[in-house]
Amino acid sequence: MISHLFTALLLAAVVAFSGPASAAPKRVDPVKMFDTDNDGTLDLAEVKKAAAAMFARLDPDRDGTLDARELRGRLNAKELAAADPDHDGTLTLDEYLAVVEQRFNAANPDKDGTLDARELSSPAGRALLRLMK
Repeated sequence: MISHLFTALLLAAVVAFSGPASAAPKRVDPVKMFDTDNDGTLDLAEVKKAAAAMFARLDPDRDGTLDARELRGRLNAKELAAADPDHDGTLTLDEYLAVVEQRFNAANPDKDGTLDARELSSPAGRALLRLMK
């Protein structure tokens, strides 16, 4: 009888703890987030608009440039050096958007000028998304 009671309590605990609280958090669909013309894809203009907004958020000192600290998690030191034509250790908005365009092109193997969810989930697409959100 005690083993039946224990089994019933154990089963109740499993049911109680397997509800919505243990469900994985929802992922935000980047196409829906940035697709301003609602065509189900992202074009370069939409991507650059989102990236420019991110640049502004990453520039808390409002000096118009991003340094390695402000770019942490988005560009590594080697990528920053490659994107920094004047070698001042920072990126202007134009330099940042040039990297965005390079990553957009890398994520667009079919060269149709738009990125869909599948392309954004590729390694190149994820690298682009790091510059947008």
